[in-house]
Amino acid sequence: MEKRIEGKVAVITGGAGGIGLETAKRFLNEGAKGILLVDIKEDQLKNAAKGLESDKVKFFRGDVSSSDDAKAYIEKAIQEFGRIDILFLNAGIEGVVKPLTEYPEEMFDKVLAVNVKSVWLGLKHAFPHMKENGGGSVIITSSVAGRQGTPNVMAYVTSKHAVVGSMKVAALEGAEHGIRVNSIHPSPVDNRMMRSLEEGFSPGSAEEAKKGFEEMIPLKRYADNADIANLVLFLASDESSFITGSAYSIDGGMTA
Repeated sequence: MEKRIEGKVAVITGGAGGIGLETAKRFLNEGAKGILLVDIKEDQLKNAAKGLESDKVKFFRGDVSSSDDAKAYIEKAIQEFGRIDILFLNAGIEGVVKPLTEYPEEMFDKVLAVNVKSVWLGLKHAFPHMKENGGGSVIITSSVAGRQGTPNVMAYVTSKHAVVGSMKVAALEGAEHGIRVNSIHPSPVDNRMMRSLEEGFSPGSAEEAKKGFEEMIPLKRYADNADIANLVLFLASDESSFITGSAYSIDGGMTA
């Protein structure tokens, strides 16, 4: 039985984090020819690549919100593997938990740069190669915060709504070239970002904050990294060949 992304090359931003790393594992198991992990955290990136124990995995340390670095990681993937079939634009930061009137301007700018500008830059530099190769699949990580509001995280919510617009424009521009673009919208995922947000919403009582978030999810639990990787794999594979311009909730019913 043929594997689901047999012979395909993938680039994963935020590749050292929980979702990125779990997705890389799934891609390897499903026949990926090559994977480039991109992240700003060099030590974690090296450990992630080493842990995958495969010569099919390379890494690039860079700032995804930098045009030069975005261009460089795309070129690195082409240099290493000859093509790009899958682009998982997954890098993101949560910012801080503050009322909008107290939200630091510098942090707002940083969140928008990492969560929104980086998506545009990845698309900008990958599209020419994907067009040349006859298409590909782009998956953008948004959030339930890209479908609804949450008090005190103005920058994060704004950024996650914004990438839906980016996705729709890219899907329309990419369609004639065989490039599909979709976004995914996870509920809280049981990883580092949620530990930070739990503490931000309830300093000193993070466990209570987690219980509160879980109560908001009809399935009464956080997603785990594998839940998200399963959806990314589907959208990366030819099983989703007629799907583009769509926003996929993976949230345990949170936005139902």
